[in-house]
Amino acid sequence: MEYNQNQHDDDVDMEAILDVMGCKTRRDIMDLLREEPRFVSEISQELQIGQKAIIEHLRAMEDVGILTSSTKKVVRGRPRKYYDMPNDVNVHITITKHSFNVAISEDMLNPQNDIKQLPSGDEWSKLLDIEKRIDQGHTEAIEELKAQIRLYDNLKERAEYILERTYNRY
Repeated sequence: MEYNQNQHDDDVDMEAILDVMGCKTRRDIMDLLREEPRFVSEISQELQIGQKAIIEHLRAMEDVGILTSSTKKVVRGRPRKYYDMPNDVNVHITITKHSFNVAISEDMLNPQNDIKQLPSGDEWSKLLDIEKRIDQGHTEAIEELKAQIRLYDNLKERAEYILERTYNRY
């Protein structure tokens, strides 16, 4: 079986990303952090899980770059460490009889970059399927890829036309 990692940065450990995404508790933590930054005891209380376990989960997610943390002073007591999920995380997994493909968006890997819009799930899956067939030697898929490129070019031209027309009005 072929394992193909499509990623933009060799420093990202795809196994760690899959491990993080495979754990329900970690997904629950991410779901909470989508709402607002939180500190350990808030997460622990909300999920009814011990603080030590929460700290380990947070550390694992921070290590792979999904979360960030910052310390903030409070009126009374010691400063609190808040965790946040500042970037979208897009992981696309394609499993077929002959391949296993994991693709991760550049947005998570390079948070300082401008946010890039990925194609819809269906379009992305279609593109990955075409890529897989080309990699397996199915040259007819090259024509499908060219057709997709023409479609994307036409959509881009139309979007640019609409934008230009809008700018001219205002």
